Amino acid sequence: MLVNFFHGLRDAGVPVTTRELLDLLAGLKQHVAFGSIDDFYYFSRACLVKDEKYFDRFDRAFGLHFKELEALDDVIEAIIPDDWLRAEFMKQLSEEDRARIESLGGLEKLIEEFKKRLEEQKKRHQGGNKWIGTGGTSPFGQQGYHPEGIRVGPNGGNRKAVKVWDKREFRNLDDSVELGTRNIKVALRRLRKFARTGAADELDLDDTIRSTARNAGLLDIKMVPERHNAVKVLLFFDVGGSMDPHVRVCEELFSAARTEFKHMEYFYFHNFIYESVWRNNVRRHNERLPLLDVMHKYSHDYKVIFIGDAAMSPYEIAQPGGSVEHWNEEAGEVWMRRLRQTYEKLIWINPVPKEEWEYTQSTAMTHKLVDGHMYPLTLRGLEEAMSYLSK
Repeated sequence: MLVNFFHGLRDAGVPVTTRELLDLLAGLKQHVAFGSIDDFYYFSRACLVKDEKYFDRFDRAFGLHFKELEALDDVIEAIIPDDWLRAEFMKQLSEEDRARIESLGGLEKLIEEFKKRLEEQKKRHQGGNKWIGTGGTSPFGQQGYHPEGIRVGPNGGNRKAVKVWDKREFRNLDDSVELGTRNIKVALRRLRKFARTGAADELDLDDTIRSTARNAGLLDIKMVPERHNAVKVLLFFDVGGSMDPHVRVCEELFSAARTEFKHMEYFYFHNFIYESVWRNNVRRHNERLPLLDVMHKYSHDYKVIFIGDAAMSPYEIAQPGGSVEHWNEEAGEVWMRRLRQTYEKLIWINPVPKEEWEYTQSTAMTHKLVDGHMYPLTLRGLEEAMSYLSK
């Protein structure tokens, strides 16, 4: 059964290996997960999935392979004695729950009656006090009320059931979905270069142990500065116009970047980069920063990231005076080449889906100016971008 599950994961695009399958089988042999589909789900996911971006694909493959969960009941019954299961189930109940079950004649009576009614019932039932259905007062059903019973189906109603037969729900997390702040943080963490800076206020456990051992057992505490991500980043955000629909995802990217990078500076521009940028959009007409000053202030080891849709008229990139807001003496492409000459790593992140880039001439021009390092604003796109910057 697990071999077919293994192939099902591969067919779903989860990169599992034989070594990981053997680890899963070894864990099952040691009863790490035993007698519980939930335990098996989490344990198998931990063994077989090494990157959380594949969780959604794993969930879909898992649901498809184990959709007939009833078949597992026969396996469990063959392995675990029925009276042992019932005894364990009763241990989990409170005194109040036990009293409610006894009011119907005990757990045996409740399960026996459930099976009997399930065999007799021929159609869907809504309301009432006998059949299995929804919205009624039968001990068996969903979204109804009975002080002691078995719920069938999703959560809901008065939540007074003794046992829950529930449908499993899986959340989406894939490398092609639109991003949230948490997903962005996961992708940005690929761009890491740790260094210890600041005051020595963090315990160095390894050095403390070594020093204490050398000191004949007398405790000798060693402290070190806290580790920080030493990568330096310059962010340039396109604002206004065609970028308005992408404000939310850019805000999420900005929020995630501020928590992941200790050394980060950000600036705004409109459509394309020219001789000046700004930090405050309210004061962008009278508080601009010369781009040359930015290039002189921030050293060449900064990583430069542009975030914009690259959608504009081609002359805004290629011609002097092409800016729609002011007269630029030099073309935008001249300034982009200067940035590329100053900084070793420069990329452009585009919130527009990649399959739409070919329909805009300015996007093709920008793509060429950044030497092909334009990436879509998806989880996979960010991972590829961070992988390039970290090399």
